[in-house]
Amino acid sequence: MKIMVRKVAAGYSVYVPKKDLEEAIVEHEHPTLWGGWVLLKNGWKLELPDMSPDTRLPITVEAKKLPEAA
Repeated sequence: MKIMVRKVAAGYSVYVPKKDLEEAIVEHEHPTLWGGWVLLKNGWKLELPDMSPDTRLPITVEAKKLPEAA
C-alpha cells in the first residue's frame, strides 16, 4: 500500500490515503526507521522499504501491512 511518512514534533507519522488515516509511529525496528517494521498507534504493523537514513521527509513509499499479533 502507498503511504506517506513525515516528521512531526513527537517523532514520525504515517498517512494512508486510501483509508484517510493518519497515525503516529510508536515503535520501529531500526533507529533509522527504514528497512524494517514500524508499529502505528492504532496497532497496525507496516514493513517499510530499505532506504538511506538521510532520506528527506515527507516521502511517499510502498509499504506492506504485516499481520497483527493475536
